[in-house]
Amino acid sequence: MRNSVWKKMALLAFIWVFAAASCLSAYAGDFKLGYNTNASSNDYIFTTKAPKGNIGKSMSIPFRIRATDEDMNNLRVSLLETSDFQQIESSGENDYTIDYYPFEIMETTFTAKHVGNIKAGNVKSVSLSARVRRDAGQGYYSIPIQLEWDGGSDVDYINIWISTSASSSADDEEDKKEGNYFVVGENQSTPRGVYPNVLDFDVNFRNKRETTAQDITISMGLSEDNTKFPFEINDGNYDRTYDRIQPGESVSAHYSMAIRKDSYTGYYPIKFTITFRLSSEGDLHTEENTFFVHVVSKDKEDDLRDFDANDRTKARVIVDSYRTEPADVYAGEEFDLILSMKNASSAVPASNILFNLESEKVSDSAVFTTESGTASKVVNSLAPGESTEVRARFTAKAGVDQRSYGITVKEKYDSPEFKNAEESIIVDIPVKQYARLSTSNMDVMPDSMTVGSESNVMFGINNTGKVVLYNVTVNFEADSIKPTDYYVGNIKPGETGNVDTMLSGIAATADDGTVHVIINYEDENGQPAEPVEKELTLLVEEEVQEDWNMDVPEDMDVSGQPASGANNKLLLAGGGVAFVAVIAAIVFAVKFIKKRKEAKQQKDDENEIS
Repeated sequence: MRNSVWKKMALLAFIWVFAAASCLSAYAGDFKLGYNTNASSNDYIFTTKAPKGNIGKSMSIPFRIRATDEDMNNLRVSLLETSDFQQIESSGENDYTIDYYPFEIMETTFTAKHVGNIKAGNVKSVSLSARVRRDAGQGYYSIPIQLEWDGGSDVDYINIWISTSASSSADDEEDKKEGNYFVVGENQSTPRGVYPNVLDFDVNFRNKRETTAQDITISMGLSEDNTKFPFEINDGNYDRTYDRIQPGESVSAHYSMAIRKDSYTGYYPIKFTITFRLSSEGDLHTEENTFFVHVVSKDKEDDLRDFDANDRTKARVIVDSYRTEPADVYAGEEFDLILSMKNASSAVPASNILFNLESEKVSDSAVFTTESGTASKVVNSLAPGESTEVRARFTAKAGVDQRSYGITVKEKYDSPEFKNAEESIIVDIPVKQYARLSTSNMDVMPDSMTVGSESNVMFGINNTGKVVLYNVTVNFEADSIKPTDYYVGNIKPGETGNVDTMLSGIAATADDGTVHVIINYEDENGQPAEPVEKELTLLVEEEVQEDWNMDVPEDMDVSGQPASGANNKLLLAGGGVAFVAVIAAIVFAVKFIKKRKEAKQQKDDENEIS
């Protein structure tokens, strides 16, 4: 009888335990992790989304590197040259991998990119590029990335998506660029020369593609026709050669050319032929580009005008050199223009010389103005080879774009055999604009947190000036948070760069919670500008320890597995429910057996009395 009761009690307890375990199993099923790729175990590299590429096209692979617990000095990153790569595919409910490398392997595919230094705890954005194989299959690929720095190295992974879909508009634009690798004359003014001077000038050539050009030859197009080519051909070869030009790299080809005596005033298109290879043994590519120069010499009408009795030998007054004070001219500010005027004639003097300085106009408004409205200077005479200084004070117009603007020096003078000779010379004055920026309201969510937690900060940086803000970075500094750097990039005039980053609390706030937001940027020459400092408020509090107050024996495993965070608390709570259920079942069984035993004893006593 007792054995039967115990069996029933054991069965009842097993039912309770099985029901509780079923609940826990069903609950835990909601926390099943998905497919875990190599990128999940990264130590340094992280991304917000998988880079996307199309078959047969070049693709960019952007990511961010965080120096976790040490400085990463002289950091280099590259695609890893290894057979350890995987394509992730799905079939039904199972994932599997295929050993396959999706990129075309060329000489530069695994070339390391120099990133520089990253201090511990800081983040820097990096981008690599590669061309997707034309026979690649659609799917996700796990790409190994090699990181090497002074004193350490590591391999992390990035998951990318390769698509076989039809070309997007961006792909169409890239197709239009096919065969056009170089940009000529970028970020430079048109060179201007005056006969009989020598014109020294540089021509910029930038590789705008994502492939390194090798064995480059830049040839200047020459012509014996003085209406097509304004320079004396004194050298037998004007070619410029380069071993290689990296993607995005610019080179400057220097030329020193004497202006022809029989040249004419005006603009001349100079043709350049560029030959190069995309690999050391690749085919030779050829493309042509045009670059303009401006020459001041004789007017084309001279050969057609009527004979003039005064048309005799005359002096030639030129601008020997010029400068401004201050050296940098900013829009809206005054400056002095100092011209060194020279009589370049070797035998003919000039007299009664009138210099009239006229500004270039933009939208029918002069860029450079004077208080009197005109800038005219008179010089009594200039002997052959003599120079004199002409000074005029101007104010640069406030609203003009940042570039060079011309001031025309109109001359009118006499020579012994030529009266009222007239000449015009143009000098270029670079005008700069001050960089200006503003920020939108800074959203801090949440605006208070505990130590070890994170808060999201979002705001926009508006370029309210007329010049590009280069390499904009934002630094967050306070005693209560981990110092954080966020790279925004270049911001064009009128555009906005967005900041979206997380701040980590490391200590409780001891002040009013002010976080210093420091915005840094560079000018077009790569020089750091004066930082702009803003502030936001973020309070960090000490973490509150939670007490679950559950009477659980120390030697009993509640959940059956390690737990952490919110999921562990939920699992611990579920385990506690199951444990209480089992204890209740055992107590119920003991009480039931005790009552049955007491009832039986009482019945036996009654039988003995009767």
